[in-house]
Amino acid sequence: MPGKFVDEMADMHPRSWLSKYRRTSVGYLAKMLLFYHGIGFGLLLVGSPIIGLVMPDYKEPSIPRSVAGVLVAGPLEETIFFGIPFYFFGNAYSVLATGAVWVAIHLLNTDTLSINSLAFGNLLFVLPSLFFSLRTWVSGKGWFSVVTHSAWNGVFFAAGCSTIEFTCTPVDNDISSTLISVALSAGLIAANYALYKRKESKERKRLAA
Repeated sequence: MPGKFVDEMADMHPRSWLSKYRRTSVGYLAKMLLFYHGIGFGLLLVGSPIIGLVMPDYKEPSIPRSVAGVLVAGPLEETIFFGIPFYFFGNAYSVLATGAVWVAIHLLNTDTLSINSLAFGNLLFVLPSLFFSLRTWVSGKGWFSVVTHSAWNGVFFAAGCSTIEFTCTPVDNDISSTLISVALSAGLIAANYALYKRKESKERKRLAA
């Protein structure tokens, strides 16, 4: 049917990558999630051989992970780098800046800072996800970004454990760090919600004026 995927095609165009989605149903957001993650997989497939050619001794880092850690990363990372900056500054460009920091941090997902052990593959994969999270928050659906972030982490955690790609545990070796992460996550979600309500209140007053 002509024009059936007009919104999808428009939202997938790079010129729209800092704007709100044209539609925000769960099904539509899921399409955008798969689109951006698909690009991430493509970058990983293309970039990995290039990294191997440039650095023959390179080996993708493998660090121990806990199910609690990977799941709590969703609300922690989404609120710190996307939600709170958006509701505090009120524009996509500030989120682009903090999101870029989030992407860069993934390069350091390693146990040593040697150039041959930095997580280049991890960085390549999450780069497009920056735009998915940014646009989801800007579109007023940050909760979806939080949920899918944790769910996606959980899927990869399960896959990595099943192939013994890394050491897996239910919680971190230091249980206190897991408890702190959970408490911090809850606090950040609360702060994020407070900023959301403040923005909503300002918007109502502006429209009523």
